[in-house]
Amino acid sequence: MGIISFTEVMPQGSDGGDEELITISGVVDSIIYRNDDNGYTVCDIETADGGFITAVGIMPFVSEGESVTVVGSWGHHASFGRQFQVQSAEATLPVGASEILRYLSSGAVRGVGPITAKRIVERFGDDSFDVIEHHPEWLTDIPGISKRRAEEISENFKKQTGSRSVMMFCREFFGLSTSLRIFKQWGSAAVDIIKKNPYRLCTEISGISFTRADEIAMSLGIAKDSPDRIDSAVIYLLSYNATTNGHVYLPFDRLVSGICELIGVTEEQAENACRRLIKSGKIFLKRIGDTDAVYLKLYFDAEVKIAQRLRELDRLCPKLDTDDVSRFIAKIEVQDNIRYAAAQRAAIEGALTSGVMILTGGPGTGKTTVVRALLSIFNSMCFRCALAAPTGRAAKRMSEATCAEARTIHRLLEMEYNEGAYPRFIRDENNRLEEDAIIIDESSMIDVLLMDALVRAIKPGARLILIGDADQLPPVGAGNVLHDIIESGVFRTVRLTEIFRQTKESLIITNARRIITGEYPILTEKNSDFFFLPRSTDEKIASAIVDLCAKRLPAAYKVDPLTDIQVITPSRRGTAGTENLNILLQEKLNPKSKRKKELKSREILFREGDKVMQIKNNYNLEWTRDGDGKCLCDNTKESGIGVFNGDIGIIVDIDESNESVSVRFDDKIVVYDMSQLDELEHAYAVTVHKSQGSEYPIVVIPMYRCATMLMTRHLLYTAVTRAEKTLILVGREDVVRTMVDCEREDYKYTGLATFLREM
Repeated sequence: MGIISFTEVMPQGSDGGDEELITISGVVDSIIYRNDDNGYTVCDIETADGGFITAVGIMPFVSEGESVTVVGSWGHHASFGRQFQVQSAEATLPVGASEILRYLSSGAVRGVGPITAKRIVERFGDDSFDVIEHHPEWLTDIPGISKRRAEEISENFKKQTGSRSVMMFCREFFGLSTSLRIFKQWGSAAVDIIKKNPYRLCTEISGISFTRADEIAMSLGIAKDSPDRIDSAVIYLLSYNATTNGHVYLPFDRLVSGICELIGVTEEQAENACRRLIKSGKIFLKRIGDTDAVYLKLYFDAEVKIAQRLRELDRLCPKLDTDDVSRFIAKIEVQDNIRYAAAQRAAIEGALTSGVMILTGGPGTGKTTVVRALLSIFNSMCFRCALAAPTGRAAKRMSEATCAEARTIHRLLEMEYNEGAYPRFIRDENNRLEEDAIIIDESSMIDVLLMDALVRAIKPGARLILIGDADQLPPVGAGNVLHDIIESGVFRTVRLTEIFRQTKESLIITNARRIITGEYPILTEKNSDFFFLPRSTDEKIASAIVDLCAKRLPAAYKVDPLTDIQVITPSRRGTAGTENLNILLQEKLNPKSKRKKELKSREILFREGDKVMQIKNNYNLEWTRDGDGKCLCDNTKESGIGVFNGDIGIIVDIDESNESVSVRFDDKIVVYDMSQLDELEHAYAVTVHKSQGSEYPIVVIPMYRCATMLMTRHLLYTAVTRAEKTLILVGREDVVRTMVDCEREDYKYTGLATFLREM
C-alpha cells in the first residue's frame, strides 16, 4: 500500500526548539483523539522495545494496528504530562495475519468489527487485504457477510487506502491543510481528477492559484497548447476577476490579452478557446454598450434574473392612490409630531406608489426617519414587513434605529448548510417570503449573487425598498448592484441631501459631505467630534496611532480600546498599513502573558484576547449562542451556520490539545480548527474595504501615501462615515487633499443597468 508521510510545523508550546529531532518506530496501539477536520491526532504507540509513548501532531490517516515511524521531539503538556511532539510521520498498513487482525479489529475499516475481523483473517490470513480490495465476493463465504455488506466493506477499505494515495500524491505539491481540502472535495478520486485535468484545482479548490495548478500540469506532462490548459485559463481569469476585482464580465479583447499574458499562447489560440467555451455554453457573450462582454454562466444568469425580477416586482405591485398616500403621511406627522422634508415625503410616496424604490443619501440626511415612517404606514395597512441588511452589524444598527427586528439577508432567506462555495437558501422562487414589503439597508454592499438570491425569493406583488449610500465604495463581491439600478433610471430613486438640525453640529457629517462634493474637510476646528493630528512620517503616524489606542483615547473617553476604537487604513501595506499596525497594536493592547495561550498559523500569532476578523464568507462555519453569547451544553444551545467577510470578534479560548481557536462574534461563538485559521486575521486595524457596513464609536485613520488606486475621494468618504461619535485623522494634510482631489471610483465591469433597460 506504500508509505505516506505527513509534515507539519511543530505545535505551539512544544519544548522542541532547536534541539535534535528524534525518530521513533512502532505500532499504533490506540487512537485517543482525532480532529477529522485538521488531522490533529493523539495516539499511543507501542515501540519496538515493548514500551509505550503518547504522540501528538498532524497524523490524519494513521490507524490502530499500523506500523508508524514518527519524527519529532519530547515536550511537556501542563495537563497530560510528557508527550512526543510529532513533526512528521510515516505509516504503512500492517503485514502478517496477527497485525492485520489487530488493524481490522480496531474499526479502521467501517463495517468490520472484532468478530468479523477474526473470521476474515482466519479465512484469508496474510491475503486478507488483497481479498477485501480485489475480491470482495469471496467475503460472502464468511457467515454473516452478505453480498451487499461485502461490497460495502470493500468500498470502505478502498476509501481508506484511497485517502492514503491522495495524500501521498498531494504531498509532492501541497502542504497538509491544502491536501486535506482536496481530499474533502474529491475523496479518493482526487488523484485521477488531478492527473486528468489539474486545472480544476484552481477553479474548484479555494486558495490554489492558476500558476500553481499550471506548474503541476507541466510536471504531469500536459502540453502548453493543450485545449484543457487554455480553456481553464479562460475560466480562471473570469472567476478570479469576479471574486477578486468584482468584475461580472470581462471585455472579449481584454480577456484574450489576459490569457496570452497568463499562459503564453497566441491570440488565435486564446480566441479559439473563448469561442469554443461560448459554443459549449460554459461562458456567454453579450453586447454591453460598445463592448463584447464575456460572462461566466453563473454571473450572466444572475444579472438577467435580477433585471427580470425587479421589472416584474415593479409591474405587479399594487400601487396606492396618491391621495391615500398623502393622508397616510399627514396622519404619521400628527401622530409622531414630525414634519417631513420634501425629499423625505417623496421617498415615502415612492415606496407606496412603486414596486421597487431606491432611497440613497449620506449620514445625517434622514434615511432612518423615512424607514420609521414606512414601518408605521405598513403596520396600519396590516402589511407584513421585513427589515434586513447584508451584515450582522448593519442589521443590528438597523434594529436599534427602528426599534424593530432586522435580520441579515442570509438569515431572511434561511440559509442552509451545503458543501458548495456559495450558500443555498430555503427561500427561493419555489418557497417565497411571505412579507408584503422588504426594506434592505446598506444596499451598496450587496453583490450580484446575493441580490439574485434575494429577488428570487420575493413574492409577486410585494414591495422592495433599497436603502444605501451610493457614494460609498462598491461591494467587495462581484457587481455593483445599487449603482447599476440607480444608473439604469428605470425605478423611482430618491436622493436625500439635506443635513438635519440634530446632526448639523457634527463635524464628522459636515466633513463627510465636503469630502464627497470635492471640498477639503475642516481640520482646524477644536472641541468637535472630528480631529486632525499632523504627523510628518509614516513611523510617527504609526507611533501616534498606537499611543492613541493604548493610552490617550481610553483615558479621555473611558472606552474599551478593543470594542470601542477601530483603526481603519486605506491599505494593508506600509508602516501605517494594517499588517504593521496590527503587530504594534497587539503588542500594546494584548501583550504576551503566561495566562494567555497562543497558536501560530501562516506567520500570524493568535493569542487569547486578540481582536480578529473573518476575511472571507464561510457559509458552512457553525456557531452557537445564548442570550449572553455563552456556549451552552448541546441540549440547550442555539446554533446556526455562516460567518461572513468583515465580521469582527475576540479570541476567547485557544485549545492547544485540539489546536483550535474559539472566537466570540457579538453573541455567537465559533470554533476554528487549524485548517480554518487562514480565514482569520487580526483586526486591531482593518482596511476601509473591510469596514464597509460597520460603524464604530471611535475611528482612527492614518493619512499616508500608499498605492495611487487607494487614494480616492470615495475611499476617504467611506472611512470617515464609519465613525459614530469621534473621528481622528493622523498624518499628512497633503495626503488628505490628494484623496479629496481624486474623484476616480472603483470601476467594475457590470451589465445590470443594460439588462434593466432592455427588459
